[in-house]
Amino acid sequence: MQKAVQVMQDGGIILYPTDTIWGIGCDATNEKAVEKIFKIKQRTKEKNLILLVESERRLQEYVEVPTLAWDLMDYSEKPLTIVYENPKKLPKSIISEDNTVGIRLTKDFFCKKLISKLNKPLVSTSANLSGEKSPKNFSAINHKILEDVDYIINLRHEDDCIYSGSSIIKLTPNNKVIVIRQ
Repeated sequence: MQKAVQVMQDGGIILYPTDTIWGIGCDATNEKAVEKIFKIKQRTKEKNLILLVESERRLQEYVEVPTLAWDLMDYSEKPLTIVYENPKKLPKSIISEDNTVGIRLTKDFFCKKLISKLNKPLVSTSANLSGEKSPKNFSAINHKILEDVDYIINLRHEDDCIYSGSSIIKLTPNNKVIVIRQ
């Protein structure tokens, strides 16, 4: 884990297991590292990236969390990414044109430890090239991804993913829930 943290502190990209599928990640506050992720995935900047945080405190550092969001996170059985308005202290490449950002408060033990040691939010985007299906396990990850990342976490390589991705919702200012992905 320390090696992964060092790689990210140096602006590098890691490949790691998440609470959903395998992800490509970096320090979400490092603009150059975020740019590298777009290049690795061959992805346009119009497609947003999701962030992972390990604690309620860190989530509140970057967005104002409505009461309804806390309730939805508490009761959701599947990992839940929420799109928040008016994020702060994040690079422009992370923030959508409509001034929103998708963040998931992870429950995964490994991810929580990794983020805590990095002491920053973590970019979490599927470990696939843009337009390809998300890999259901480590062996399904495109070799180009494996070659382009700076460090690969040696954990759960034999496991199949439980989820094919998180549910994604957006909360409007009047507490209306818009489902983006089930």
